[in-house]
Formats: sequence, structure tokens, C-alpha cells
Amino acid sequence: MASNANVEMTGSDMGSGMESFAALFEQRVESDFAREGEIIAGTVVQVGRDSVVVDIGGKSEGVIPLREFADATGQVGVKPGDKVDVYIESRENDDGLVTLSKEKADKMKVWDEISNACEADELIEGTISQRVKGGLSVTIRGGVKAFLPGSQVDLRPIRNLDKLIGQTYKFKVIKFNKKRGNIVLSRRVLLERERDEMKQKTLETLTEGMTVKGTIKNITEYGAFVDLGGIDGLLHITDMSWGRVNHPNEVFNVGDEVTVKVLKYNPETERVSLGLKQTQEDPWNHAEEAYPAGKKVRGKVMSITDYGAFVELEPGVEGLIHVSEMSWTKKVKHPSKLLEVGQEIECQVLEVDARAKRISLGLKQLEPDPWMLFTDKYHPGDKIAGKVRSLTDYGVFVGIEEGVDGMVHKSDLSWSVRVNNPSDLHHKGDDVEAIILSINHDEKKVSLGIKQLWDDPWPTMLSEFAPGRVIDESQVISIVEYGIFVRLREGVEALISTGDILEPEGTKIKVGDLVKVEISSVDTIERRLFATMKNIGVEKPQPAERPKRAKSAGGGGSAAAEEEKSVAGTVGDLIREKLAGKLDLKNKTKDQE
Repeated sequence: MASNANVEMTGSDMGSGMESFAALFEQRVESDFAREGEIIAGTVVQVGRDSVVVDIGGKSEGVIPLREFADATGQVGVKPGDKVDVYIESRENDDGLVTLSKEKADKMKVWDEISNACEADELIEGTISQRVKGGLSVTIRGGVKAFLPGSQVDLRPIRNLDKLIGQTYKFKVIKFNKKRGNIVLSRRVLLERERDEMKQKTLETLTEGMTVKGTIKNITEYGAFVDLGGIDGLLHITDMSWGRVNHPNEVFNVGDEVTVKVLKYNPETERVSLGLKQTQEDPWNHAEEAYPAGKKVRGKVMSITDYGAFVELEPGVEGLIHVSEMSWTKKVKHPSKLLEVGQEIECQVLEVDARAKRISLGLKQLEPDPWMLFTDKYHPGDKIAGKVRSLTDYGVFVGIEEGVDGMVHKSDLSWSVRVNNPSDLHHKGDDVEAIILSINHDEKKVSLGIKQLWDDPWPTMLSEFAPGRVIDESQVISIVEYGIFVRLREGVEALISTGDILEPEGTKIKVGDLVKVEISSVDTIERRLFATMKNIGVEKPQPAERPKRAKSAGGGGSAAAEEEKSVAGTVGDLIREKLAGKLDLKNKTKDQE
């Protein structure tokens, strides 16, 4: 009984025991619940739109932003029931929830591993997850986010960092702060190390004349830089192709692989000159066989200058069409009037000089030579008809055939008047007939004569046009400052000086009019014929002495002076006077000698 009495408890004793048990249980719970700043295991109980609720035990739940559960590609795969390690930031917020962080927990878990890797100079693998201000965010072990500065991404700055998102690389930890949870990575350090190793290996084997493979690293206006493996070589624009290259980007893009030849290499300065065209045969080696003189070829106009156009026949082989070889008939002022850059044309090879790398081309040779057609059709003595193309101080140019002109010298314009200025009788566009006097095949020139259309009238001039003869209808063929020219008949013209012109009152003489004239003087020595429109039919007084002949401006002169000369004596007297003067002068010269 005593023993039973000892076992039994009173109600007060039982109440006291329950209170001590509750106290002990609460102390145990408090001792099991982690404190702020520690990592604890939890269970995901709910996944919301922007946050995840995690049960960490002890009747406590915490909230973690949903973005902390994203993987390297930005995908979130967390679901209720998942076990996660979380970091306790605060025990209780205003909502009675514990503030947790998965990101900090991950960082703290792997921090020791990262620290050890940094101290041991080991590499860390990570995946670039997103672009952030100043660089990129990299997800490494355990989902820890690290920062990769833009300057540490590559050896050279990369304009488009977005194209690297999702790529996995190895990195070197260059800076970390455990207290702040900052980790800074570098990929450039690894690339520099790899480049130095490759450079050393490349320099040991690099020699002039060898053919190597490389990658286009950078393009400039004057060439392209090729990465040969740790060392860059310059491929100059002139060594890219045997043909014409206006800009390197016409041939290459950054990243292209090329096979080039080492032209020069300086081990001291580590400068390398490369050539691409040197890996191919020079096309000029077979130019003489491929483009013999006379061959018709097709090509592309590459450039145009003042003196001609350069035509590419094949890459590396260009020929020049000189401006003089572009047309038989047209005077080409500038090649751009006929051709344009990029145009495909057909031409003919005129001459090849492979040693000097020159090919002369012709465009007009594709058409028949107008000169050859002319010489086959015409001969000296033939009569031609054409239009006046141009006038000069010494003659008139007449178009005979397309591409062939003939010239009438001013001395061959008229039998009976002196022409100092051909424009006094003819104008551009006039239709004329002429006789071919001579053909110069060497200089491709044709001499014409208009007065030769008729026989020389001077043997019968005095009997036909003696001074004092009146011609009722003579045609005005030209009006000049010093007078007018009239045609007495075909092949015979006369000059009426300004002072001898008589115009009816209220009218004006014009070309084509028929006027009444009188022959005032005939100069058989100078072969000139003068007429007057005044005092027609009136007998002229005979002068006592022969006056000195006055010089006339522009082939005219004073009609009165010529008239006095004409009446000084007969033709025979004039001839005798001329001959006597010459004999006297000849005798005086002999006496002096």
C-alpha cells in the first residue's frame, strides 16, 4: 500500500508537472529553430505569381522572391514539396512571416568552394543568364549569381552582348566579397592566357614564304587583320586579289577563315605581312595567250578617268579603252558620256604588253572604219556634196561621209574674189558641192575645192566681163561689213565695196536678191573682180596717172581706187607695166651684186 501511495500523485502535483513539460518543450523548439543569419532546410508549400512560400518548421513560414528560383536560362521549375536550403534574413516581418533568401543560401553554401577555387587559381564554369548594367550576370555553382563586367567578356569589346546569353564558359574569379555576397568573374584573363600560349607556339614555327590558315579579326579601309594563333598579321588591300578591290569588306567578313602566305616577318617587332593573291597564279602570266591582238572580248567597266575607261577582263587583268578608241565619228569629250562604271561591254584587243601589265582595248573597232569605206568609194577628182560642219580662219570643213570630213582652203573657194574670212561666203549647215583635190592616207585628210567645180575663167575674163559691162541680174550671195558678194554666173563672183552699194529707198538688200551691177575693175594679176551699183552706164573719166593701189580690208578695198586702176590703160598696158617693173628690179639687183 505504501508503495501504491508513493506512486499516486495529487492533482496539484500533476498540474505542476505539465507546466514544467510545456516549458521544457518550448525551450527545445526554440533551441531547434535557427536564428537570423543561418541556413536552414525548408519545404516549398506554395508557388505564387511573384514569390514562393517555404515552411522552415517550428510553425514558421517564409517568403522568397520567385526570381531566386530561376535557372541559368531564366526558367523557374520549383513546385510544392521541393526541399530547399534557405537563408534566414529576419525572424518575422509585419505579416508574421519569416524573410528568407534562397540566393544567399546558395551563395553561402558554395562560398567556401569558390574561395578555395580562387586561392588555388582554378577555373569556375558558369552560364551567362542575363544582361545587366555594365556587363552580364553569370549563374555558377548552386545557382549563385556572379557579375561579369563588359570589359572582361572578350579580348576586344563586344557590341552585342545579348548574343552571349545562354552560353556556358569557364571563368576566373578575380574578386569576391563574402560579406556583401559579390563575385566578379573574368573570361578575358583566360583568353589572354590562351593567346599567349598560342602566340609562343606560332612564333616558333612562323617563317617567311610559308602558307598558314587564319581568321579575319578586324577590317579597315586599307586591309584586314588576320589572327594566325596568338599573333595578328596584316593582309593589305593590294595583296588581297590580283583584281581591283575598292574596300576589304567586299571580299571578307569578320570571322572568315582564310589561307594566306607570309610575305614578311620581323621577329623583333612581331610584325607579319600577309598575302592572299600570292597563293594564286598571276593571271598576267597567260595574258598574251589569252588575249591576242584582234580578239573580241567582254568585260566590266571598273573605273572611268578623263583619258579613258578601265575594263576588267578577268580578276586581276584590266585593259584600257583610250578615249580616242571609243568612236570613229563622235568627238568624245569624256568617257562617261558613253560608258558607266559596272557596265558590261564588248571590245577588241589592240595591243598586249604582259611585262608591263598593260592591254590596250578599242571600242570603235567593232564598227567598220569610215575612212576605209570612204577611200573605197571616192578618189581625187570626184565630185562630192555635203554640209558645212565648221569654219576656221583658213578654210571650210565639209562633211563627206559619216566620220569623214574634207577641208576647202580659203584659196579654193572662188576664182574671182579674195576670201580672207571663209565665213564671209559660207555658214555652218550650208549645203555645198566640191571636188576632191587630194587624199592623204597617212594623216587621213581630204583636200577639197569649190572653185574647181568650174574651169578657170581668167583666160577669157576680160572678153566676158570687161570693165563697164552691165549685168542686169546678179545674185547677192553674202553681205559683209565691207560690202556684198554677188554671183555674176556660176563660178564667177565679184565684190561690191560698201561705197559702191546703192539700195532702193525704203528697202534693204538681203542674201538671194537679184541686183543690177556694172563691172568696175578687173585685176588680172591678183585675179580679183569688182563691181558697182552706182552710176551704171555713165562714162568714167580717164585718170592722167595710174594711182597706187590701195590695200583693202578683208579682201575688199576702195571701189574708186580699183576703178581708177582699171581705166588707166588696156590690159596689155597693165601687163607691160608689170613686166617692165619686174625687169627693172631684176637689173638693179644684178648691178648691186
